[in-house]
Amino acid sequence: MGVLDGIRILDLTRLLPGPYCTMLMGDYGAEVIKVEQPVIGDYGRNTDPFIEGYSSRHLVLNRNKKSITLDLKSEEGKDIFKDLAKDADVIIEGFRPGVMNKLGLSYDEMSAINPGIVYCSITGYGQDGPYSQLAGHDINYIGYSGVLGLIGEKNGQPIVPGVQIADIGGGSLMSLAGVLMALLHQERTGQGQNVDISMMDGVLSWLSGVAGGYLAANEKPKRGETRLSGQKACYGVYETKDGKYLSVGALEEKFWARLCQLLRKEDFIDRLSAPEDEQQEMKQELQRIFSQKNQQEWLNLLKEEETCVGPVYDIDEVFADPQVIAREMMIESEHPALGMLKQIGFPIKFSTEKGDLRRSAPDLGEHNQELLDELGYSSTDIQQFKQKKIV
Repeated sequence: MGVLDGIRILDLTRLLPGPYCTMLMGDYGAEVIKVEQPVIGDYGRNTDPFIEGYSSRHLVLNRNKKSITLDLKSEEGKDIFKDLAKDADVIIEGFRPGVMNKLGLSYDEMSAINPGIVYCSITGYGQDGPYSQLAGHDINYIGYSGVLGLIGEKNGQPIVPGVQIADIGGGSLMSLAGVLMALLHQERTGQGQNVDISMMDGVLSWLSGVAGGYLAANEKPKRGETRLSGQKACYGVYETKDGKYLSVGALEEKFWARLCQLLRKEDFIDRLSAPEDEQQEMKQELQRIFSQKNQQEWLNLLKEEETCVGPVYDIDEVFADPQVIAREMMIESEHPALGMLKQIGFPIKFSTEKGDLRRSAPDLGEHNQELLDELGYSSTDIQQFKQKKIV
């Protein structure tokens, strides 16, 4: 059992934001039913790299889920979906605003069937506003939100991050929080909720730590010129002799002082908050020093000290790290066709109930028969659905 045991979720989402959200809920016990288009399925099934014909991305993002295929443009497909919705706790969809209305599967229509339903819509820009119908991807949402403009070095161009910040931080995690809040509200009141998640809104809210000065005094944060984006010598990335990198986060006086002592730069100790020109001089000197030894040599000297210095890992180094291993952030599971597969572990640790990999990512429509049987459809009905490509 998991902390979400007994919660049934109908997941109509594709690609990353919705599937990551429902993966987390499935990992902690929810029954997630992935509703997919017949033949095509979730586009994420066709994302490389592949392992013997299976998308590696699909294998991770859609673990702990069941799959049913439904043609939601057909009346029979809609009826089946409505039957599923009668006993569901949550519906999550990621279509453009208006699509579910056109299908006759909007929140109002679903709440008429199931008044307690939590209905979450994940979109780029939200259900209303002038951008609601715009196409977009992660880079657009972080661009509009101001986040992309803050990533990079002073006088350089914005740098595209290596992970999808808006998709996950603005979409997946905001959806997870919104759905869980709505479920708690539903438990207390019996009332369902329509949860409107905009990835732009979600990632814009991440500016809370840097936008205060602008909102209060019109002080604009600039790329590479804030305390946590490269302005100070004590907080940044430095290259080592072997072409690897160190992350230095010695923001507080005690950490900075200890780092300076170990680097034999005691004259830097009192210059933690020095003016910008001095910060640049210190950066250059620190880079000169760090270039004299390999990354591991520096880690041997600095990691166990109170310096807030660590490595910048490549992904193979991440999964070999003893902390990652100790926290079980890489796990193995057996896939029915592929054998033992490595997976990312469960990030939320509870004192009793734990995350669990109960089932591998499903084949397209793998659970059609099981779910249609549960709904009371006859074998003749199911055969007709197949012939008409409704499932």
